[in-house]
Parts: sequence; C-alpha cells; structure tokens
Amino acid sequence: MASLLLNRRDLDFLLYEWLDVENLTRRPRHAEHSRETFDAVIDLAAQVATEHFAPHNRRSDSEEPRFDGERVHLIPEIGAALKVFADAGLLAGTLDEAVGGLALPTVIGNAVFAWFHAANVSTSSYPFLTLANVHLLLEHGTAEQVDTFVRPMVEGRFFGTMCLSEPEAGSSLSDVTTRAEAQPDGTYRLFGNKMWISGGDHDLTENIVHLVLAKIPGGPAGVKGISLFVVPKVIVGTGERNDVVLAGLNHKMGFRGTVNTLLNFGEGGHTPGGAPGAVGYLVGEQHRGLAYMFHMMNEARVGVGLGATALGYTGYLHSLAYARQRLQGRRVSAKDPATPQVPIIEHPDVKRMLLAQKSYVEGALALNLYCARLLDEQKTGESDEDRAQARLLLDVLTPIAKSWPSQWCLEANSLAIQVLGGYGYTREHPVEQFYRDNRLNPIHEGTHGIQALDLLGRKVVMQGGAGLLLLAATLGRTAERAEAAGGELAELGGQLRAAADRVVTTTAGLFRTGDVEAALANASLYLEAVGHVVLAWIWLEQLLAADGRRGGFYDGKRQAGRYFFRWELPKTGPALTLLDRLDSTSSDTDPSWF
Repeated sequence: MASLLLNRRDLDFLLYEWLDVENLTRRPRHAEHSRETFDAVIDLAAQVATEHFAPHNRRSDSEEPRFDGERVHLIPEIGAALKVFADAGLLAGTLDEAVGGLALPTVIGNAVFAWFHAANVSTSSYPFLTLANVHLLLEHGTAEQVDTFVRPMVEGRFFGTMCLSEPEAGSSLSDVTTRAEAQPDGTYRLFGNKMWISGGDHDLTENIVHLVLAKIPGGPAGVKGISLFVVPKVIVGTGERNDVVLAGLNHKMGFRGTVNTLLNFGEGGHTPGGAPGAVGYLVGEQHRGLAYMFHMMNEARVGVGLGATALGYTGYLHSLAYARQRLQGRRVSAKDPATPQVPIIEHPDVKRMLLAQKSYVEGALALNLYCARLLDEQKTGESDEDRAQARLLLDVLTPIAKSWPSQWCLEANSLAIQVLGGYGYTREHPVEQFYRDNRLNPIHEGTHGIQALDLLGRKVVMQGGAGLLLLAATLGRTAERAEAAGGELAELGGQLRAAADRVVTTTAGLFRTGDVEAALANASLYLEAVGHVVLAWIWLEQLLAADGRRGGFYDGKRQAGRYFFRWELPKTGPALTLLDRLDSTSSDTDPSWF
C-alpha cells in the first residue's frame, strides 16, 4: 500500500533525476556515501515515521500538554518515539563525524525530516529545534560549549530551544528587555520573560538547552545591544535546577503536541550557587547575539517551509485516496438514474482541486530540496565563487522558501478538506488537523509580512541588487534550456522569461521615487508575486528533468506543471501591475476609519 505521508517516487525523482545528489558523493565530506546509503537512511526515516510518529499524531492533538503547577505532562508516545528517533542516529545525520554525525548532505537530511513532519509535525518539532540549536553552537560556540551542550543534544539526551520573543516584544526584537548581568566567574545571570517558547519545558530529556537573547546593561541601544546566551534548565555538572521557571502554557489551535511556554528567567526564587538570576553562558562576542541567532532562524525558516510542505503533501495524499474510493454522483452526460455512481475523482471540479494541491505540494517540496541543495553547495562547493553564488541565491530564496509553502500548502490543506466535503470538516478524518497544524506556519519564525519585508527590503536590494539579478539570471538559464528544447517547453520557457523580466522591472519601479516606506507597504503582494514566479521556475525545472520520459508518473508531473503555468502563473500579472502603481490605499488608511 502506498504511503499517505509522502510519495517516495516523487522524492526519488527530485533527488536523483533532477538534483543529482549522487554527484555530492564525489566531494570529500560525503565520500563515504552513495545512493545506497542515501536510500537506506530515507527508508529508515519512512519506517520510523510511519511506525512511531504517525500512530500518536491524533492523540497528541486531542490530549495536548498539561501543566499541573509543577511539571508538564505529555502523552508517553512522544518520548518513546523520540527515543527511537535518537537511537536510530537520525538527529545526527547531517552533522560532521567529529561530533557523532554521519556527514549526510543537507538535501538528504531535509528529505528525512519531511517524513517526520508529515507523520507528526508536533513530535518532530523537538528534534528539529534541537538540530538548529546544535548548528548554531557548532558555528559560534566554544569548544567547551560544544562538549557540554552539543554532544548530549546529538545523542538525544538534551533538547534545545530558541528564546527570542517576549510578552511585549514579539517580532520587534530591538525591544527585548531580558537583561544579562556579568559575574566575576565569567558567567551571566539573566532576568526576564520569554513567550511562545516551543519545547520550553518537559521531561522528555535530562536537560533543555535554551538559547536566549538578552541585553547586557550598558550596551548599545536596539538590536546592536543584543547578546546570545546558553541557559540550561539544569546546571551541567551540579545537577542543580537553574532559575528557569515555567509560568504557563499557551493553548494553540493546532500543533498541540509541541508544548509552547511562557518562561521566567531569574524570577522563580531558585538561586543556583546562592546568587539570584538564571545562570547563562555567553555565546560568541557581546552584542552580536541577533546575528548569531539569525544563523538558527534562517535554518528554521527553511525548515518551517519544509514542515508546511509535508503537511500539505500528506493532506493531498489523504484526499487523493478518499477521492479514488468515494462513490458519489454520475457523469454529467449520464442521464439514466440507474447508471452506477462513479468515484468522485472522475468529477472535473474534484480533479481541479487535486491538481491544484499536486502543483502546490510537489512544487513546494522541490523548492525546499533545491534550497537544501544550495546549502550543500554553500558548504562543499568546488570553488569560492560557487559557494558565494549559492549563499547569495539562498539568501534571496529563504523568505520565499518559508512563506510560499506556508501560504499555498495551507491552501492545499483547505482543498483537501473540500475534497472530502462534510467528512473533511470532522475530526473523524485527519485532514482537518493537518489544516489546523499548518495554520501556524505563516506565523512562526517570522510572519508572512516579516518575510515580505525581508525579501523586498533587504534581499533583493542587497549588494546593489546582486541577489535579484542572480535570481533573474538563474531563471533565465532555465528558460533558455526550455526554449532550446522546443515544443511546449519552449512556450513555457518564454512565459517564465517574461515573468522574470517583469519582476526585475517592477522591483526597480518600486524604489524609483526613493520612498522606501511606500515600497515596503506593498511588500506582501510582492512576496506572493515573486514566489509564484519562483515556483513556475521550479516547475519548469521539473518538466525539463521529466522531458522524454514516459509513464503515468511523468505524465502527472507534466500535467501539474501545465496547471501551474496556466492557472497560477497568470495571477502574477495583475499583482505586478498593482505593484507598478505603488498603491498607497493600505498605508493611507487612518486607524480611526476601521
């Protein structure tokens, strides 16, 4: 029976027929690997996700974490599944062998994590956040911090979090008030409150490693005065409880199996070593904490896009299976009421909804794996120029890789509910949970609007517009290959070239008056339009990889690509026209008019 989590055939196509990940084994870091080892770890991930993560997805939703005033209670299946995950070495897959890893390419690591996001996005968030924490400390921490905190996380004995937002300072991190006071022994004592901390308190592991943004008194104002600290739940070496106190849980619409907390630092009365405050250890240099944290946040943003994709993908597969089995109605041409009913997949509007989902989720998965492939190129590219180009292109694509799947794979979940009709709106079928779980993804790790500001306000204008020009040139090369192929591909290549040229022209026009505020007022529409153009490019790349190949799988790829070019890409025309006008309707609205 085919999996309802992901389509392994699609994964193989993307990894081996399009992205040529086998080629990575020629590089020293991955020289011990082969397609056989890649397939083995993906097979293992599919098995563990199916047997240990998926079975409790519903229960972790209906029996969400509970705080009794002293400790958090989670259903036992979560801890059991995470132990299997850690024991299988899946947490360490992409890490260097020096810290206990397998040195797998990032693109394989993302393919692995996609199975767990699809099976149970709440349970998979614990190792997902931990791995991002590990990567940050490996990049910016000291050797002692790596030994003390990273190695136990790699082994699955500790889990990690990121503590940025505060009750009165969400996305506006310049306004954080948590303070860190230096101590004679080189440590710091932290005081403050952090909100929306996923995985912030539990008994799943021996310890929790919090990465906390705070300000050292006397430092620069705003974001330039933010530093980063490791603040463990338990002091390593002494076993003494640190002054990190759970103040309460947030009760969410979805994603319920991931405990989400309000944490108080230095306000709980615990005084490790006799001094007040939560013990923290500075990461890197003072006042550079936000730059370090963005190392974790950018990785997390691509990961959020992967999670959104996986939820959209599993919803699509569930609705597809239902549509094949559900008998209802007859063809319009069937006038005789005695004519047998047909599966609803035979009805044109159901085909439309399934094809839309397919175009969204397969396009989003391809985009995410492409970004992961860029991460590999950034790390192991053959020349400095190759690595620099990969880094620049990934910088431009990151806000799209986070927000486009979060918007359109959520729409895929909505369509999955619609395919099931009334049944889809009930808890007896899982598609309603997929929608609720996925609704978080346009919000966390930077909202849709913040990603839009990042794309238009930073990424496409940085280095004199070099990022935008690189993106346009990359799309242009794909269009050129398609045009050379002739036929339908040439037609689609011309459409992509025209859309890419239009994006460059519109981007320049947004800043023609020098009024940056007016330009950024239109950032969300810009993100959506550019995102759709990028996904058209990703689809054309897939169509080129499928060119000349026969069979139902490839025919399905071609039809989904046609759908995207015929139904989705044309939406960018009116959007770019509106952007050309530099419309100020929203920004000119007085708050009193609402």
